[in-house]
Amino acid sequence: MQQFLNVTLTGLGQGAIYAAFALALVLIWRSTRIVNFAQGAMAMFTTYLALTVIEAGQSYWVGLIVALAGGLLMGAVVERLVIRPVEGGPELNAVIVTLGLFVAIQALAAILFGSTFKSFPAPFDLRGFTVGEVNIAFTPNSIYVILAVVVVMVALVALFRFTDLGLKMRAAAFSQEVSRLLGVRVGRMLTLGWALAAVVGSLAGLLIAGGSLVYPAYMDGVVVFGFVAATLGGLDSPGGAVVGGLSIGLLLSYVSGYLGSELVALAALAILVAVLLVRPQGIFAKAAARRV
Repeated sequence: MQQFLNVTLTGLGQGAIYAAFALALVLIWRSTRIVNFAQGAMAMFTTYLALTVIEAGQSYWVGLIVALAGGLLMGAVVERLVIRPVEGGPELNAVIVTLGLFVAIQALAAILFGSTFKSFPAPFDLRGFTVGEVNIAFTPNSIYVILAVVVVMVALVALFRFTDLGLKMRAAAFSQEVSRLLGVRVGRMLTLGWALAAVVGSLAGLLIAGGSLVYPAYMDGVVVFGFVAATLGGLDSPGGAVVGGLSIGLLLSYVSGYLGSELVALAALAILVAVLLVRPQGIFAKAAARRV
């Protein structure tokens, strides 16, 4: 029973991390209709910025602010200088550009910060709670991660459902020509979408790094599992991204705990294939409008 409880709590903690990254993918998809495969590399880079600030003697929270500000600036610059020239062309062009950007940012991080493993501090205690004589694999830092993900999810839902800004961002993503005729500044909306998605990705990078080791490729596995989570929940649904992330975390934790860690990647692939075959738009995606 204790093993099941610990495996479940570990899965929830990992699932919250996947959900954080999936939320970044959902945000950029809803605001630009692009899947940004460089999201993980961008989050890694801003995490290194935070680590540099922390190693200089500042607190974790100062590093967090620097990372979020760096993500905001990086997202805006990437959209303006890298993505903007290929917008309006075949959709595959932007995807290929993000893959190239992924490689370039990783290489730049290795040059600037080195390829060695570095320890990243956690803002809260990493020791599990003790109930009686039973140690539970759930830490104060895990609570922080889950609460941060819930706050981001609520903020995104409020942005897209209850604000004019969110409506303009979605309109600019779906139909740029019509949006321009209605007075929406499409270019600004796309830049803002990339900037906000980079902020959420930066937060995800810090949540993942807290209490563990960072190196230029430390986000690679999270990118895969986060993409599976976003696909499972639906790229149009922030709530679906959170549910998908928690589900993936739990399922992979059970696979690792009872069947072996070597089967985790295979299980993630099986989940992705099953979702694409049964409900490719995602479990929580709204039904598509019927074409006449």
